[in-house]
Amino acid sequence: MMQDLRENTKIIMILVALSFVGLMVFEWGMDISGRSVGVQTGSLGQVNGDPVPYQAYMFAYQNLYDQARQEAGGSLPRARIKEIEDAAFNEVVTQVLLQQEMDRRGIVVTDAEIRQAARWSPHPTLMQNELFMTDGRFDIQKYQEFLASPAANEQLLLQLEQYYRGAIPRTKLMRQVTAGTYITDSELWQAYKDRTETATVDYVLLNVAQLAPGDVTVTESEIEEYYDANEEEFERGASARVTIAVLPKAPSAADSAAALAKVRELRAEILAGADFAEVAARESDDPGSSAQGGDLGTFTRGQMVPAFDEVAFSLPIGEISEPIATPFGYHLIQVQERTEDEATARHILIAVEPSEEGLDRRYALADSLESLAMSAGLPRAAQATGARLQRAVTINEDAAFIPGVGSALEAIEWAEEETELETGVKVSPLFETPQAFYIVELESFTPAGTVSLEDATEQIRRDLIVQKKRDQAREAGMAMVAEVRAGKTLEQVAEAQGLEVRSAGPFTRIAFNPTLGQANAAIGSAFGVPIGSVSDVVETSAGLFIIRPTAREEADRAAWEAQKEAQRMNTMVQLRQQEIARWLRDLRREADIVDQRDEVLNAPPVTTT
Repeated sequence: MMQDLRENTKIIMILVALSFVGLMVFEWGMDISGRSVGVQTGSLGQVNGDPVPYQAYMFAYQNLYDQARQEAGGSLPRARIKEIEDAAFNEVVTQVLLQQEMDRRGIVVTDAEIRQAARWSPHPTLMQNELFMTDGRFDIQKYQEFLASPAANEQLLLQLEQYYRGAIPRTKLMRQVTAGTYITDSELWQAYKDRTETATVDYVLLNVAQLAPGDVTVTESEIEEYYDANEEEFERGASARVTIAVLPKAPSAADSAAALAKVRELRAEILAGADFAEVAARESDDPGSSAQGGDLGTFTRGQMVPAFDEVAFSLPIGEISEPIATPFGYHLIQVQERTEDEATARHILIAVEPSEEGLDRRYALADSLESLAMSAGLPRAAQATGARLQRAVTINEDAAFIPGVGSALEAIEWAEEETELETGVKVSPLFETPQAFYIVELESFTPAGTVSLEDATEQIRRDLIVQKKRDQAREAGMAMVAEVRAGKTLEQVAEAQGLEVRSAGPFTRIAFNPTLGQANAAIGSAFGVPIGSVSDVVETSAGLFIIRPTAREEADRAAWEAQKEAQRMNTMVQLRQQEIARWLRDLRREADIVDQRDEVLNAPPVTTT
């Protein structure tokens, strides 16, 4: 074995060296704080007074850029490159903050800790090296023998030392940050019950218009009282009135035809004998079901979109449907079981997406829109590129959604910044969302503030009318509950009011229920009210309900005990990650971060005479 190790030491060195490049940038070539080499390499800003090292930024940027190009399979649009630049800067800022925090806490690493870690906690790259494998698994003994052999030369040992000198203090810091994280057995048991216990219910949805007919009166004093008691409700974010030019990313007719052709090929493959589940796992664009072979489980009539629902409740059991078009793409459906109101089915989804050529054309057109908008104005740019132009569009910080665009929050942020700086710039840079590219021309900007009582009066009046009618419907519902508890059936009292008793379930406490919602009073009643009894009237965002539990399946305590420690480990990992994320957000929020990339990276070259 020693001979093999000597012969392959060069390979090991290369593998390990590649994984240490980042560490060398941060730890060898410069102090991560930038104190020792800021003058030599330049910095792109400051974090609490310490420079953001240029070399570290370029290393992070290159890694992210290469990864994005590989995922995209080619060149990247300008908007995506901007995202990568920001991500690289944020990554280096985080590293500087971590180093500052370790310095503040006095976290260091000893030579003994490095030796112990090198012996028992191998670098991930080495754990994947086949030289240290036995029957396909990492063999710690082989690795330790290698460390003690002449094959582990001084250069490799130095690389390992530098890795642990950087990694161990960071590990200590994260342990300190998450030291108070703990989860009890009772919390684990409750989480298990929430995930596995099920309830089935009958319910009555109270029709407010039916139970509370007629007009209601709202007085001026009630409006003023509501306004005074709910001041925070009338705080409004900043808003901008803009002219907007939009280039949709919607797939073309050719893209739709390509998706249809593909789904037809898959149908032919299945009809020729291919396994439906294997084809779904390989080809389906539905991330929620593809890993389960396209399995959608059991769903009720009306739960799916209409086109899908119609086929699911009419297709002969076991047959493969023709391609079905929905807003999600084209589906192949196979119904496995069905009753009058429920179906168990699986599907394959082929999404309609732009081709690579189509995407390239869209990105080129978007670049043209941006350059023309800057030089010739937005209306002429929109006309030249075929962009949809719309004037007098109001975007609010609290509701920045624009049909066909999605979130336009970036436009609000840009408008606010330009207004504060009084730059006189009226045309924004190009923005990109999953739905479209867009540019805005600022017409006016309104800072965040509070809506006056006069402006809020009519909305308050409408809200109070709705609430009063709901209160009346609730009173009628409680009278129905009283009748049931006095001896009538839920069906009898519902029918007397022209209402209907329906069923839902089985469902868990945490899974979303399309009728009752999630984590609300209706779900609580489903698991808390005795079987066969009725709840009080419960209110959710979906309406007012009377709930009658009909069945519940309790959690298996023995099954929970068998997996408890694995559950604890997984939960602790999640809790620690959440705690670290919160801590980093707070650390960053409190930091004084100065971003000077624009000045440094776009500065003209220095010339000498």
